[in-house]
Amino acid sequence: MLAIRLKRMGAKKKPFYRVVVSDSRKTPKGRFIESLGHYNPCTEPPEVSIDREKAMEWVRKGAQVSDTVQSLLDATAPEAKSDDAAASDSQ
Repeated sequence: MLAIRLKRMGAKKKPFYRVVVSDSRKTPKGRFIESLGHYNPCTEPPEVSIDREKAMEWVRKGAQVSDTVQSLLDATAPEAKSDDAAASDSQ
């Protein structure tokens, strides 16, 4: 089974993560099929860059999204949600 998850990179005490598609039976530090983006929690604000189209394509193929990656995808959702909320507040 395929999984979309984080792969830790970077130096000690300075984590940097890649969002990758890999076999769920393999170790997260092992080989991956495709890199979908990156996440850097050390910057202020944290830098998140994920190719949502590729991620949704892998989900349609049966890949399972980890909880952390799902929260990152939700946080980087298109700004349309916040625009809709602002419009409903002003009415």
